[in-house]
Amino acid sequence: MRADVTVTWWGHATCTVEDSGVRVLTDPLFARRLAHLRRRRGALPPPQAALADVVLLSHLHADHLHVPSLARLAPGTRVLVPRGAPRSVPGLRRLSHLRFTEVAPGDEVPVGDGNGDGSDVVVRVVPALHDGRRLPLGPHRSPALGYVVEGRARTYFAGDTGLFDTMADEVGPVDVALLPVGGWGPYLGHGHLDPARAAEALARIAPRSAVPVHYGTYWPIGMDAVRPHEFHGPGEEFVRQAARRAPDVAVHRLGHGESVRPEVTR
Repeated sequence: MRADVTVTWWGHATCTVEDSGVRVLTDPLFARRLAHLRRRRGALPPPQAALADVVLLSHLHADHLHVPSLARLAPGTRVLVPRGAPRSVPGLRRLSHLRFTEVAPGDEVPVGDGNGDGSDVVVRVVPALHDGRRLPLGPHRSPALGYVVEGRARTYFAGDTGLFDTMADEVGPVDVALLPVGGWGPYLGHGHLDPARAAEALARIAPRSAVPVHYGTYWPIGMDAVRPHEFHGPGEEFVRQAARRAPDVAVHRLGHGESVRPEVTR
C-alpha cells in the first residue's frame, strides 16, 4: 500500500507534515527578524501555515521556541514541549489559549484528527544531541528533542542535533527524515549537523526520502557579504554529500513554501 504524506518547508526548522488527515507543525518561526537575525530568503509563511492539529517544539532556543509565533496558533492547539519548558520560558504561561504537553524521550503521544475514522497518528519523542537551555542565560535544563510522526508514514523531525552513537536505534525505521543541514551563522559547533554530518546521519537512519531544513532562511544582520556561501550553500552541499554517502535515499531540496509528497511504502 502506498502511504501519502505531504511535507511543506516554510523556512528554517518550520515544516508542516500532513499525514492521515493530521497537520503537524514543527518549530514555528513566523518572524521577519529575531534579535540579530533577519529573514533573508523566502516570504513570511502565510496564515494557513499556523493551522495545525499538533505543534512539535524541539528545544528552547528562541529560533525554535518563538513565543510570538506560538501566539498566532488557533485556540485549543496542542503543543508538545520539552519537559520543564514552562519553567524556563515564562512567556509560555501567557499563552493560555494553547494546550501544552511536556514530553521527554521515550514518550508516545496519540494525536487524532477528530473525525473518528481511525486515522490517528502517534508522535514518538526521541533524543537529540543539542543544548536544550533557553539561551543566553537559561539556568534550567530541558532536553533537546526529536520527534517521529507515525501514521501511514513515519516522518522523523530531528529538530537541531549533532550525530550521536545511538541515533539509528533511537529513531528506528523511518520513511522520511527532516534533517538540519546548516544554521544561521558561519560556524557550527558541537550539537549541530553540517551537510557532511547530516549525510552521515542519513546513512545511519536510512529513510526512503529526506528533506534538508534549517538553512538558508535567517542570517545575522551585517553579515550579508561575509562568507555568503555558508548561508546559500548547505542545501546543495547536502544533496551532493547524500548522493555519495546514502545514494538510495531520495533527497528533496525544497524552496521556501514548497511542498513534496515523498514516495513511501508501508
